[in-house]
Amino acid sequence: MNNKILRDLSYGVYVVGSKDGERNVGCTINTAVQITSTPATIAISVNKENYTNECIKKTNKFSVSILNEKSDPTIIGTFGFSSSRDNDKFKDVSHEEIESVPVLKDSNGYVVCEVISTLETDTHTIFVGKIIAMEKYQDETPMTYKYYHEVLKGTSPKKAPTYVEDIETEIKASRWKCTMCGYIYEGEELPLDFTCPICGQPSEVFVKID
Repeated sequence: MNNKILRDLSYGVYVVGSKDGERNVGCTINTAVQITSTPATIAISVNKENYTNECIKKTNKFSVSILNEKSDPTIIGTFGFSSSRDNDKFKDVSHEEIESVPVLKDSNGYVVCEVISTLETDTHTIFVGKIIAMEKYQDETPMTYKYYHEVLKGTSPKKAPTYVEDIETEIKASRWKCTMCGYIYEGEELPLDFTCPICGQPSEVFVKID
């Protein structure tokens, strides 16, 4: 089977926000779809190992911020390759709270939902939410998962529903890989002052791939 066909399915890049008491939590996801228009509902898929999953279940509320092609790509690394259990991901990211949950300003906009139904799979929870607030910040081209992979050269966190190991580990010679997020730098040499455009880590965390 050729699992590359899975990338021809349509995915976006989103940041889901929720609350842990008074603390903001969030993670990157690529699956968010509208289910009905009246009432307006959407569904998202969040890995059970993500701390945000646990917090959504406690609060029954979540936000979805829709990233665009001009959004700072380090947002993806911040929210996708570390845990809210141990990190304040919103600390250095412009955001506001709507209906008591955080949303990112560096995005096309947001929707805020109350959970009305859940479906448990082996690895992920599908949350269906009724939209209680939504707003548009920008009118840029929404970031797609294809754009993230092919233009930004990003890789999938292992907790992503679309992670497939033999796709994510396709690597060519004379490249440097970020050991934090998997970003691949191509060139004759990796500049000493280079920082990863996805997770913001310095050149020291890169390893050359032969």
